Amino acid sequence: MKIMEEILRRFFERYESMANQVLAGTLPVGDTTSAFASDFIAASPAGVMTGKNDETLTASMEKGYARYRAIGTRELKIRKTTVTPIDALHFLVQVDWRSVFDAEEQPNVTIDFEVHYLVQLRDGEPKIFGWISGDEEAVLKEHGID
Repeated sequence: MKIMEEILRRFFERYESMANQVLAGTLPVGDTTSAFASDFIAASPAGVMTGKNDETLTASMEKGYARYRAIGTRELKIRKTTVTPIDALHFLVQVDWRSVFDAEEQPNVTIDFEVHYLVQLRDGEPKIFGWISGDEEAVLKEHGID
C-alpha cells in the first residue's frame, strides 16, 4: 500500500505542476488531459455530469483556466494527499488544495479547498475517472473573488 500511496502522491504532484504551467501559459491545457481516463464522472453542488476525454474536455478545461486567470488565480498548491484504497486497482484520493489569488484589490488571497478524486490504475498508470468537488463559486464570493 505504501508504494501505491507514493505513486498516487507523485501523480498528483505532476498534475499540480501541469496545472500551474497551464495557469502561467507555458503548457497547453490539452497536455493535462493525459491524467484522465477515457470516460469520467464529475459531481458538485451543480449536479452530476459524465464526459469523455476528447476535445470537449480540452475546451472545457481551457475555459476553466481562462476564468481562473481572469479572477487572478496565481498558483495551486497541494497541502495534503490522502489515499483510500477501494481495491487493488481503484482508489479514492482526497487532495487538499490551496489556491493563491492576486485579485485587484486583494493580493495574496489564499483559499483552501478539497477535491475527492476517483483513480484507476490502468496499465500501471493512474488515471482520474471521477471527481467530487464543493461549491467553488460560493467560496470565491465568500472571499470577494468573482
